[in-house]
Amino acid sequence: QVQLVESGGGLVQAGGSLRLSCAASGSSFSSYTMGWFRQAPGKEREFVAAIRWRSGSTYYADGVKGRFTASRDNAKNTVYLQMNSLKPEDTAVYYCAADRSPYTSVISRAEQRYDYWGQGTQVTVSS
Repeated sequence: QVQLVESGGGLVQAGGSLRLSCAASGSSFSSYTMGWFRQAPGKEREFVAAIRWRSGSTYYADGVKGRFTASRDNAKNTVYLQMNSLKPEDTAVYYCAADRSPYTSVISRAEQRYDYWGQGTQVTVSS
């Protein structure tokens, strides 16, 4: 079991930056591939980024490539999402999630793959 708590959201002007954190508790955080998702008002939740448990390799949605960077610090049981050059369309509730299986070689953009979710943190980008 993995418990997740996001933080770092807030209100920022377009072009600004935020860093989201996701603190994990429970067993073997370092063995889980982690994902970031977001849900804007009136829209379905969508994939943002994922970071593999072993190599730390990352995978991004097209709309955030080059602007967002996912990273993890396994010693601190924390995964991060650095968001730069923010746009109003990035406004959403952001969620971190842990893959349903530890030690998996899969890195997925499908939310059905992720069984453990945080409560979300609001990011609002003003124009």
